[in-house]
Amino acid sequence: MADFSRRRFLQSAAAAGAFAAPAAARFAAGAHRRRSPVAIASANGLQAVELAVRRMTEGWRPVDAAVAGVELVENDPDDDSVGLGGLPNEEGVVELDACVMDGPSGLGGAVAALQNVKNPAQVALKVMRHTDHVLLVGEGALRFARAYGFPEENLLTERSRRAWLEWRERRSARDKWIAPDENGEHGKEWFQQFKGKTGTIHLGAVAANGDVGSCTTTSGLAFKIPGRVGDSPLLGAGNYCDNDVGTGGSTGRGEACILASGGAFVVQQMELGKSPTDACLEACRRVVRLTKVKRLLDAKGRPDFQVQFYAASRDGRTGAAGLYAGKYAVCDEQGARHVDLAALYDEAPR
Repeated sequence: MADFSRRRFLQSAAAAGAFAAPAAARFAAGAHRRRSPVAIASANGLQAVELAVRRMTEGWRPVDAAVAGVELVENDPDDDSVGLGGLPNEEGVVELDACVMDGPSGLGGAVAALQNVKNPAQVALKVMRHTDHVLLVGEGALRFARAYGFPEENLLTERSRRAWLEWRERRSARDKWIAPDENGEHGKEWFQQFKGKTGTIHLGAVAANGDVGSCTTTSGLAFKIPGRVGDSPLLGAGNYCDNDVGTGGSTGRGEACILASGGAFVVQQMELGKSPTDACLEACRRVVRLTKVKRLLDAKGRPDFQVQFYAASRDGRTGAAGLYAGKYAVCDEQGARHVDLAALYDEAPR
């Protein structure tokens, strides 16, 4: 009788355990439904993350919400790192790059070296939704944008044009262009803010049900060689997401992010169990390890540039890190705010 009772008990316990696992899964799914959407972005995306969260609350897919958020920055003529007013290439032409990725479908779309269209992220979304391709570049990307009715315009503002003209005046001692301060006029201090400038906006979005989407858009390195493409339109470099894990992306020196496969590396580190912040710090360490050429190092042997990584896990945690100190933007149930980056080094290179 005792053996029978013990056997019945064990069978009942096993049955309870079999029921408990799906119950836990259902509870987790319910938790996703109850949680507020979350968005993370580079520091210039404070309004962008707020809009992305609002759009997800209204039922938009995370990738669409991310693109809506970054469009605010693309349309801002005072942000010289993205879209309208972006700093041009060495010939004075603004070339834009962007990519998007959708967690639920696993699809992505991108455009690179796109001219005359201020919203490359929207064009990248069309590439993802309306083609069997991932990346369109140059004239092909522009023709595709025209086919979908995107308006063309001159993306140089007077501010970005002036920056380009002053860069051209200073770039060589062998030509006949003269910098204003060489003629006793002011201008040198104003120009310094653009020298070697990089800039971008990355935005990762997590919906209340745990679905993810992400976007990165940029005008690229200021005064670059025409046709140069950085990490921003390259899935796995400047942007990546996995619906089972979360989102990862980067801003800063694009070449370093490409060589480190930054966005995909961040997501992989989260998949291995690291928190979003720790995953970003690991990506920073990877950049440091891969940066070996002396011209890219400061007097202390550290990278002589900034790179930042951003991450959001599908359970709503966020984090970011850079080689050097800085800020990033996040929006969740506490609202939109700036947060300090985790940083590998205390002092910026001189």
